[in-house]
Amino acid sequence: MARAKRHYIPRQVWHITHRCHKREFLLKFTKDRQRWIQWLFEAKRRYGLTILNYVVTSNHIHLLVVDDKDRMTIPKAIQLTAGRIAQEYNQRKKRKGAYWEDRYHATAIETGSHLLRCLVYIDLNMVRAGVVSHPSKWIFGGYNEIQSPRRKSILINYKKLASLSGCESYASFQNLHRNLVNNALEKDKIKREARWSQSIAVGEKQFVTDIKKKLGIKALGRKTQSLDEGFQLREEVMPYTDDFDAENSDIAQKKNSYKWDTSQKFLMS
Repeated sequence: MARAKRHYIPRQVWHITHRCHKREFLLKFTKDRQRWIQWLFEAKRRYGLTILNYVVTSNHIHLLVVDDKDRMTIPKAIQLTAGRIAQEYNQRKKRKGAYWEDRYHATAIETGSHLLRCLVYIDLNMVRAGVVSHPSKWIFGGYNEIQSPRRKSILINYKKLASLSGCESYASFQNLHRNLVNNALEKDKIKREARWSQSIAVGEKQFVTDIKKKLGIKALGRKTQSLDEGFQLREEVMPYTDDFDAENSDIAQKKNSYKWDTSQKFLMS
């Protein structure tokens, strides 16, 4: 897998998406989805990764994290998680070659209402795919942990999630989160929104403007676009769907303006 050189902007919430190589269903087995989650927990333990939400499908993952450590926390966590699951799968299947697309896509998300909408969007991934009727029925995602916090093997930082969402307590956040998900289902607001996985940044105009300024020359040609709720800093137009069909799912960007420098290659067999 190619080495990804990525620009770094600190103290951001990031929605990360990463798809399997050539849109293959390499995460279709339960054991592989479980192992991805186990390695994510190990990445949290080793590097202090702050996780807000996640979901694992059969050919891609969504991960919502906060960059509140050092600049290498997120790259190292993804290297570990993606690299080890690829290594295990290839050894078990006697398979050679790339398991993941060479780059993951990272979208900066403003805290507050935009974070909440992104959170719900991630939760509803498998509902959009037609696999389940409610996110609580998909065990390879963060919804159930958010609503029923764990006492051990904790992945999600509950306190940070509530705070960044603008809630005074975790109980009030849970109630708001549950209502937002149910409201989206009742009103059939589950359609794909490319802003969350195809943009450089999503938030209010000032937030998007600030991100663009921080990018400097890297933001040349990127456009700030008004949305029904907020604004986005547009990435180069790339095909994307949240569809569960491998022929249509094109989640990872080949050129992502937000990048971290990484000093190690992904672990591959």
